[in-house]
Amino acid sequence: MHATETGCLIPAMTIVLSTPTADGVREAIAALREWQHDQAPMQLHPGDIGWNYRFGTAETAAVVRTWSRNGRILAVGMLDLPTLVRMTVASDAFHDEDLARRLVEDFSLPERGVLPEGAVSIEAPQGLLLHDLLTKEGWGVDEPWTPLFRDLAEAVEDPGVRIKEIGLEQAQDFADVLRSAFNTTRPTREYRHKISAAPFYADARCLGAYDDQGNPAAVVTVWSAGPGKPGLVEPMGVHADHRGRGYGRAITVAGAAALREMGSSSVRVCTPSSNVGGVATYKAAGFAARPEIADRIRKV
Repeated sequence: MHATETGCLIPAMTIVLSTPTADGVREAIAALREWQHDQAPMQLHPGDIGWNYRFGTAETAAVVRTWSRNGRILAVGMLDLPTLVRMTVASDAFHDEDLARRLVEDFSLPERGVLPEGAVSIEAPQGLLLHDLLTKEGWGVDEPWTPLFRDLAEAVEDPGVRIKEIGLEQAQDFADVLRSAFNTTRPTREYRHKISAAPFYADARCLGAYDDQGNPAAVVTVWSAGPGKPGLVEPMGVHADHRGRGYGRAITVAGAAALREMGSSSVRVCTPSSNVGGVATYKAAGFAARPEIADRIRKV
């Protein structure tokens, strides 16, 4: 409640938590695009939601959450796992106390439909008032991650290997490399087809690095947030048969060049600090590491 000049109490503007429709996801992505800038900490990017479209349009809408006040989206979250929400807030709402308190409530109460009971995690940008409130509520910190950034003001060097765009006809190459890179059976040809349906996919590029025999060695998907804004690497992978030959650096450099052509001001990525090889690859591709960050965790 807030007091008026006459001393009467009126209700504060209610913050509304929503699971958007497919069209509503477009509004959430538009808000995320607006909030991206080079000075911002590592945060949820439109490309994070775009990459989730590999599971389908309805499936992506089901894992997105928005928090709005008076019709304006103030925060966007995405359930990367049932127990992990990745989120960020509007640039002018980092210290909005009403929003921060509402977020803590919604993250803490399973009946709100964001996180379940038990052990859960929150990925949120550094500098949010939310972190102070989570600490007071007893939330801890998880393993460290390393954010890496590369400025794109200057021309990007030649990657030094054969690079070509991964279109729908190369969907199998895309799936094969990702399955090998991440030692999983999940990526299929359909991944490449479904992410093409992502809102703003016109601002994304899938690229492949090929060896001298024409075999796919590495792939990357990069996402622009619009001209003059930071782009994102999500994901990058090297086939197990081609590791240690510089393909990771090469495909990352190619991705940076593609983002620069699309008007991105910089490119960013975040990887577990324990992934020493990954951190080294991004540094070799001209990225600079920023101070480590960590998810917030609630243990059982």
